[in-house]
Amino acid sequence: MNPEQFKQALEEHGITLSEKQMKQFDTYYKLLVEWNEKMNLTAITEQNEVYLKHFYDSATLGLTNPELELNQLTLCDVGSGAGFPSIPLKIIYPNLQVTIVDSLNKRITFLNHLVEALELDQVETYHARAETFGQNPQFRGQFDLVTARAVAKLSVLSEFCLPLVKKGGQFIALKAAHTPTELEEAKAAIATLGGKIETDQDFDLPGDGGQRHILHIRKTKETPKKYPRKPGIPLKKPL
Repeated sequence: MNPEQFKQALEEHGITLSEKQMKQFDTYYKLLVEWNEKMNLTAITEQNEVYLKHFYDSATLGLTNPELELNQLTLCDVGSGAGFPSIPLKIIYPNLQVTIVDSLNKRITFLNHLVEALELDQVETYHARAETFGQNPQFRGQFDLVTARAVAKLSVLSEFCLPLVKKGGQFIALKAAHTPTELEEAKAAIATLGGKIETDQDFDLPGDGGQRHILHIRKTKETPKKYPRKPGIPLKKPL
């Protein structure tokens, strides 16, 4: 998927990118490749692959959530890595208020440089463990949307993310593929943490981009105060 195909694919979903936004994505790509030579940000560096498997893949969260375009929402991206999905979403939806948390300080350094280069406002980055961040009263229960595009099991991601969602908001998990077993195993954890599974969508990226899966979980009640547990425990002993 080259840049023009990326623009066209979004237009098919009713999203028209301006020349400025296309330049922001171009700058993003160039900085990603440049910084990737100094640190491990991504294994995907070929332009067509980045536009498909990082930029377009991140945009699918917005394509399944029309409210991103309609409202000025707050979004927290947990374990953002090189800025996916939050930075592509911020470029597409400039009114989005973005908070990024990542446990690796060098990735935060890259993201701070990226945000400045792209001239993005209302983006805050934090170097922290998700477990600690979720217990901070400043952030707990404060976000309309919390997302994670990670390889951790859904039960673990739910413990990282649901405490940060405000009641009535959503935790949106982006997974590489639909795994019914993983979802079944996570149902009890999601309920314990105050969530309710709302929609469960699987689809294929354009071309041979592979299968993707988006799970929308609504926060229906407050998360018990003991969650998330201390750093390391959710991964060692998933709910």
